[in-house]
Amino acid sequence: MTQVRPMRADARRNYERLLEVAARAFAEHGENASLDDIAKRAGVGSGTLYRHFPNRQALLEAAYVDRIEAIAARADELARDLPPGGALTAWLEELCVWTIQVRGLKALLGSAVTDGSAAAVTVCGTSLKGAAARLAEAAQREGTLRADLEPLELLRLAHGVATASELADGQQAGQGAHIRRYLSLLLEGLRA
Repeated sequence: MTQVRPMRADARRNYERLLEVAARAFAEHGENASLDDIAKRAGVGSGTLYRHFPNRQALLEAAYVDRIEAIAARADELARDLPPGGALTAWLEELCVWTIQVRGLKALLGSAVTDGSAAAVTVCGTSLKGAAARLAEAAQREGTLRADLEPLELLRLAHGVATASELADGQQAGQGAHIRRYLSLLLEGLRA
């Protein structure tokens, strides 16, 4: 049995500083923010960054895991307060808005909706897929969502709605002005 050693205090500080700086950099520059610049702004070398985060995706996920968990928890809140079809619609709308407004989140959602191979399984993807599954299954039981729709397909479609809205918004990028209309059109086609 392999034991995981706890992180040394200095390594823990570096890790937390990298996450803090990365979250700011992704918010400013999106998912393609310079990793070398993130390391430099955090006061560490690139080797330290890559020791903690082997690739951009790992850093992006670590920087946004709290937000992803909040989105997943929001699904459960909506499910308690609204009928299943309404909870699903409200959650998809919030997910799409967050996907546009929080730079870098679209890349995480994109990763969560890939083919489902073991390499694509992430903590963020697992949380989002679980939330989508709970809401979709409830709406299917209620009869407001097609029975043959998979939760992963629903997330892929939400990613598409966010992208389409972003394209339609043009100069107002990040506003999500078209999300409600596009979701309405999509969900009409997904009704049971």
